[in-house]
Amino acid sequence: MCEANAYLRQDGKDEMLMEMVDKVIPEGDGLVLEDIFGRRKLIKARIKELALVDHKIILEKEAQEN
Repeated sequence: MCEANAYLRQDGKDEMLMEMVDKVIPEGDGLVLEDIFGRRKLIKARIKELALVDHKIILEKEAQEN
């Protein structure tokens, strides 16, 4: 299977956001994650790293502007 798990990296730690992600779709100022069952999650983040052999998508929240 080719799906990956999505993690949000904060303070050097990775927190699981979604399992079995099939699609990552840029939308507005964020990303839509879609799993193999069609469930979707919108997150305001950017891709930090894609570790495809390890089936990991590492995301970081965008820095907020003052």
